[in-house]
Amino acid sequence: MITQRKFALVTALLGAALVLAACSGKEAGGRDGGQRSGTGGGPPPVTVITSKVERRPFGPVIEAVGTALARESVEITSKSTNTVSTIRFAEGQHVAAGAILVELDRAQVAAALAEAEANLVEARNQFSRGRDLSVTSALSKAQLDQLETAVKTGESRVAAARARLEDTVIRAPFAGRTGFRKVSRGGLVNPGTVITTLDDSSMIKLEFTVPQSFLNDLVPSLAVEARAEGLGSRVFNGKITTIDSRIDPVTRAIAVRAELPNADAALRPGLFMSVRLRGKPIETLMVPEEAMVPEEGRSFVFVVEDGKALQREVRTGGREPGSVAIIDGLTGDETVIVEGTQRIRNGGKVNAQPRTTAPGA
Repeated sequence: MITQRKFALVTALLGAALVLAACSGKEAGGRDGGQRSGTGGGPPPVTVITSKVERRPFGPVIEAVGTALARESVEITSKSTNTVSTIRFAEGQHVAAGAILVELDRAQVAAALAEAEANLVEARNQFSRGRDLSVTSALSKAQLDQLETAVKTGESRVAAARARLEDTVIRAPFAGRTGFRKVSRGGLVNPGTVITTLDDSSMIKLEFTVPQSFLNDLVPSLAVEARAEGLGSRVFNGKITTIDSRIDPVTRAIAVRAELPNADAALRPGLFMSVRLRGKPIETLMVPEEAMVPEEGRSFVFVVEDGKALQREVRTGGREPGSVAIIDGLTGDETVIVEGTQRIRNGGKVNAQPRTTAPGA
């Protein structure tokens, strides 16, 4: 009796085990079949936004600092030792070319001129009488030559006296604005004594230096933009007029001079200014900034070829708002990915959509 019960229990347990094993096999088979059916299709392509590589003129941006200089600048001085008799200018006054600035005492110089003119008249009279006498041989040719020499000497002395008299009137050599007055009426001035300064600031010369690496990008008439602290955000536009013929052997920089119109006299000589200019434009490959993928100090872009995203290492040049210059790594016929670069991998399938809005919109 006991043996029959044990046999029945074992039979029941074996049946249950077989049922459980069959159920487990079906579930496992269902899961495996589902996986096998999904693997054949692969992951769907990633939708990305693309943009064509552009080829257009581009020049590198060069930044420097420089000093503003007047178009013409001079210190007004006296050529001789004399006394100031009249001052005819005011400090900070705009004067015309040839305007009288200072008059010096002319009494002594005028007297010397009168004496030289009188001596010249006497020398001419003697030469005239001697020429008449030489016709009758009453006067030798040597004596006549001496009288002629005396006339020429008298003429030279008169010219020198007139020049000294003209030097007593000091005039503006060009139109400009006077500086501070350094002398007073009645004061004694010597040669080289500064009376005032005169600056023509209608056009400002801006001098600055540029590293020699940009030498090939500098050409006359290249546009420049300049700003000065203290004048707000105002931008002064001008152009390069002169590039120095030598490079500084210490700094390896070349001096450049530009001219800035200054009709309203906002700029003054000696002003410290920051300069920005763009080098000589050349045909360059340009890609949108969004296409750049930096990685460990290197730069990459993703190009679309045959429906796949391929990573390309590139070497960049200068930049401008919204674009980067590519020096090496692209040919110019590629289409680069500008949106979706974080969701793709090298060689992955993509669904490329051309960008229809302007960059930054």
